[in-house]
Amino acid sequence: MADAPRVQGGCNPVANRTSGPHALGMTTATETPLRAAIIPVTPLQQNCSLVWCSKTMRGALIDPGGDLDRLKEAVARAGVTLEKILLTHGHIDHCGLAGELAKELALPIEGPHEDDRFWIARLADDSGRFGVPGRPFEPDRWLHDGDTVRFGEVEMNVIHCPGHTPGHVVFFHRATRFAFVGDVLFAGSIGRTDFPLGNHQDLLDAIVGKLWPLGDEVTFVPGHGPTSTFGRERQSNPFVGDAAIAAGQ
Repeated sequence: MADAPRVQGGCNPVANRTSGPHALGMTTATETPLRAAIIPVTPLQQNCSLVWCSKTMRGALIDPGGDLDRLKEAVARAGVTLEKILLTHGHIDHCGLAGELAKELALPIEGPHEDDRFWIARLADDSGRFGVPGRPFEPDRWLHDGDTVRFGEVEMNVIHCPGHTPGHVVFFHRATRFAFVGDVLFAGSIGRTDFPLGNHQDLLDAIVGKLWPLGDEVTFVPGHGPTSTFGRERQSNPFVGDAAIAAGQ
């Protein structure tokens, strides 16, 4: 859950070039190992990402929080065979109906870190509060810092980035320099830390200590709003840009 700019609705393929995905738009003729499409879901316009291996056309949904018919339609239109569901964290707009989708399609759920068990357990309670359907579930695999997740022939690194929630994880595809960061970081902002178990300093430390070292050229899909790059955020983000961090020291 976050206060962030809305992204245009629809299923928007992430563009590819030789160095990897870089922006929203149609894919070019140059193929990369990882393909992705953003499908905003729920009234909170959360960026669910459909990701897949371009060679095998097997993939995963990252944070399928709701609007399941819309998500299934997007998967069918892309011609992708789903292997699993991946979750960045336990907030309802990111995972409220993930358990229902997993049951329906017989898919395993991987993520988030077990420190978000608190949030997943209260999904039914949060449903009325936020106007988003939610039902508790048990992931098939809790993730830890340094783990990897796979679909098709694609492997992504798991980075534990607490602060917005204690169990938040980020998925990073090193070959294409592309990351799916959930509500850790946004274009021009960062995740809220005023929810239960949030921690502002933990969030700053995770972004600066774990994400920035991945490289300025890394493009990321946030949980809400438009994509950006780590380099752009280091230059201008008022919370974790280089100038903001230096001023706070």
